[in-house]
Amino acid sequence: MALKIIFVLGGAKSGKSSFALTQASGVKGKKAFIATAEALDGEMKERISRHKAERGDEWDTYEEPLNVSKVLSETGDKYSVVLIDCLTLWLSNIMHHMKDTEGAINKFIDELDRSKDLSTVYMVSNEVGTGIVPENDLARKFRDLAGNLNQRIAGISEEVYLVVAGIPLKIK
Repeated sequence: MALKIIFVLGGAKSGKSSFALTQASGVKGKKAFIATAEALDGEMKERISRHKAERGDEWDTYEEPLNVSKVLSETGDKYSVVLIDCLTLWLSNIMHHMKDTEGAINKFIDELDRSKDLSTVYMVSNEVGTGIVPENDLARKFRDLAGNLNQRIAGISEEVYLVVAGIPLKIK
């Protein structure tokens, strides 16, 4: 079994997560969902609950805001498909917790490279480079790191989709 990476990008509320979930749900076998969101307020708690309900019982959910590489390493070979949603939230969490962002990205890419026993991994991320240049240093750093992460993931993916207004466009 060879690793197949499918990368789904889009703006906020573009439909990228729904598209990835629908596609990944079509893969036969056990399914894992790695959720990177943190329930820091009531609105996020509600959003997370809604997303869990949408997935249903066929998905095993792992909530991991920081160490996605570890979860992938420990669980990935047990599943036919793994869906990671979302990489930009994960990156934001790492930056918020003052972690080594570039080290975490490199570790994640290395883990994907080692995960040859997985069959399919879907990854969801925000396309953050189409807006205005952020006015502050932290926001510019986030934009740059997210853009670099997206480029690296797209480079190792077999398929890449851009979702705009609920419409997926295959770009690779």
